[in-house]
Amino acid sequence: MRRRALALLLGGVLLPAGLIGCGIPNETEVQVDGSGPAAEAGASNGSPARPPSPEDSNEPGPFIENYLRAAAAGEREQAYARAKEFIAQEAKSLLPEKQKSSEIGLTVVRLREKLEVTPPNNQGTSVVTVKVQQVGVLRANGVLAPPETSETEYVFQLRRADPSGPGLLLTAVPNVLLVSDSALGKYYLPHTIYFWNADQSRLVPDLRYLPSSVPTERLVTEVVRWLTGDPSDWLETGVTGLPDGTRPINNATGADGRWEVNLTMPGADDKKLGLLATQLAWSLPDLSGQLDLKIQNQKRRTVDLQQERTAHAAYPAGGVPARFSVYDGAIRPLAIGNEPRAAVPLAPADNRNVASAALAYAGDGTRAALVVTGADRRQRLRVGFGAAPVTGLATSARSYRAISRPTWLRSSDQNRPAGLVAADGKLYRFDGAAAMSEVPLAVPGPVVAVAGSLDGHRIALVSGGALYVAAVSVDGGVVVGQPRPLATELTGVTAVDWLLENDLVLAGNEPDLRPAIHQLSVDGGREIALKRDIGAEVSQLAAYPGASTGGPPSQSYMYEANRAAFRNNPFDIIKPEQVLDVPAGSRATNPTAPFFLY
Repeated sequence: MRRRALALLLGGVLLPAGLIGCGIPNETEVQVDGSGPAAEAGASNGSPARPPSPEDSNEPGPFIENYLRAAAAGEREQAYARAKEFIAQEAKSLLPEKQKSSEIGLTVVRLREKLEVTPPNNQGTSVVTVKVQQVGVLRANGVLAPPETSETEYVFQLRRADPSGPGLLLTAVPNVLLVSDSALGKYYLPHTIYFWNADQSRLVPDLRYLPSSVPTERLVTEVVRWLTGDPSDWLETGVTGLPDGTRPINNATGADGRWEVNLTMPGADDKKLGLLATQLAWSLPDLSGQLDLKIQNQKRRTVDLQQERTAHAAYPAGGVPARFSVYDGAIRPLAIGNEPRAAVPLAPADNRNVASAALAYAGDGTRAALVVTGADRRQRLRVGFGAAPVTGLATSARSYRAISRPTWLRSSDQNRPAGLVAADGKLYRFDGAAAMSEVPLAVPGPVVAVAGSLDGHRIALVSGGALYVAAVSVDGGVVVGQPRPLATELTGVTAVDWLLENDLVLAGNEPDLRPAIHQLSVDGGREIALKRDIGAEVSQLAAYPGASTGGPPSQSYMYEANRAAFRNNPFDIIKPEQVLDVPAGSRATNPTAPFFLY
């Protein structure tokens, strides 16, 4: 399957792209290919596998696994029909009545253990118990919404299709349309659409899923339908939709690089059409050619899709990315292979007693947020911004027992920077003067980590060992929306960052309690193990969600465990001799708290 990562176009402008593909092995050093060619008109967007059928297995366990794939294996309108092929006539009523296709929700589950199979009794009936983790509900609009139930196991009963012949049929099934997460990955393609933030200055990604068998014409129609509908519920705080009453008129049409979209849009002036043109260009990243925008059958704008993406970058340009770590209480550059390096953008007098830090490019300047430890072993936040070297850092009025690595909100005003940090179990926002104010959150347990996305309107946070995502609005102040919990195989999550536009990298414990690092989609739908057998709890984690010529590879991340720093691509410890600009007389130690400046 094609994979796309964030890419840098000419001029160093960071651009968004889709998620990694499915079918990645359980542990892998992920390498990212370039975007595949745009599909031709009438072509399939993927290579859908053949839908499973009841005849594919005569064994109860594999039969149930195929049943959990069936509903996802094709167009949504036929989901119930595909599932009922596995069910005996006397039990078909056990599934809920077929709803309208627009109302069908597929309950996506992750199998936690091997299926428990009870051998057939004298009547040839067997029972299969499936232990699951609820992942979410796949809606008709392609959104993987939060789970609607907390069920942890489902029980199926089977009999022989013919008492004297092969084949099986279900005689007892759960009263929901179940789909395994592996089926979601096999029969659906992740697809990103984009909504504008409140002041229409920044595009914000919204992850959707589309059957892999959908042809290109249908893709355009679905994207238009999604954009004229609502964003995912958890994103509403950070985005704004199209004008009320905007609706598609008929399906999109087109072929050979010429597409046509017909809409009704109240108040469709040049500004609104220009904003929609940018949304469409980024929401259809594999299409090139021209797209005619019609409003009530009148052509109002012709969009060159590639030119639109080039002229209107989704994310702002940044400087050359570089790696840093903390060494003997100061931020120091790292020398990793032939990757670019940058000087620490701080005066030496401010680069002391540092426990962790976040540096970010903003326009022609740099933002710096340092967690510093005082003689009393309590921590404070120091903040500054401007041209390098950043001077005149402000210090938070309060001190705290423990402060997490800060994160900058990249969508905030360059002259009024803002960020988030976890301190003593609570989430705080901070400004350029290091003024901290608590952000109220309805989450259980202490908040220990927070990370902001490249678009600046989404955050991931760790609270009580669980992982959450939330939308952020910076219009008139920093407002964090209601956090959405994500299903992950890891427990006791300790750290998180953004690995790709719609993927997180997180650290916690696998079911056998061994510390590990996983990759997880922003809705919890797809998860893979990146690093196992770490041997110690990961205390800090930092990723670089981009790719540039000569820069860190896409999906690069670094972490701290047992007071030592490590990196991937390939996995290796970061050695003291890889730390640059260390003054004479410094204490010999391991580099810690690694991070990226970009």
